Amino acid sequence: MSVLIVIPARYASSRYPGKPLAELTGATGEKRTLIERSWLAAMQVSGVDRVVVATDDDRIKTVAEGFGAEVVMTSPLCANGTERCAEAHAALGGGYEIVVNLQGDAPLTPHWFVEDLIAGLRGDTAKGLATPVLRCDGATLNSLLEDRKAGRVGGTTAVFAADKSALYFSKEVIPFTAATYEDAAETPVFHHVGVYAYRPDALADYPSWSVGPLETLEGLEQLRFLENGQKILCVEVKANGREFWELNNPQDVPKIETMMRKMNLQ
Repeated sequence: MSVLIVIPARYASSRYPGKPLAELTGATGEKRTLIERSWLAAMQVSGVDRVVVATDDDRIKTVAEGFGAEVVMTSPLCANGTERCAEAHAALGGGYEIVVNLQGDAPLTPHWFVEDLIAGLRGDTAKGLATPVLRCDGATLNSLLEDRKAGRVGGTTAVFAADKSALYFSKEVIPFTAATYEDAAETPVFHHVGVYAYRPDALADYPSWSVGPLETLEGLEQLRFLENGQKILCVEVKANGREFWELNNPQDVPKIETMMRKMNLQ
């Protein structure tokens, strides 16, 4: 199966304008932009035929081409990363059997998350797309709860059925649990990792669907698939000692930089 990774990146963002060009300092003190770190993460994934950055902004295009990325220009009317991936795949002439959306705000995504995701979709022909979920330890769950208490929109959580079909995704922390957990303890909450692997038919259908009430309320693009009856496979991935966090707000920069230093990521 041929695999394309698309990294959608837009400059305009209500929560963090210019986020793809924000600089993150690694363990050695070297500064790299978020979009470059996301591209480097994509380049580590095995079994991939092509990696492109999809953007509508010349500033991002210039920076991305400067560090060696292939760039596909897309419309500023794309409402989210999935629509941008669909447009990029079409602009490249289609033909890929799996298209991966590695969102440009997750530079700590380990290569095995994406590799496991691709393998999961290959193994379940009944699903049109797949996405990874990571069981929260107590420390991660407490960070999610702290964001909500502070009124910040942080990570997304997911609940799924016994066959791993997604039931719902939310920016609230679901399912509810009244228990308290030590930092290293396993919890019943799964952190949704913002990566998707699509079959081309499901991806091509997506922009033709109207935005539904759940996508509108939560601001989560994957809910459009659920609202239109498309099953999503949740693939549980393992951290293997790696910490994971997405850059959603400016306050996440020092948190991610601290994780990079602890993990000796340059």
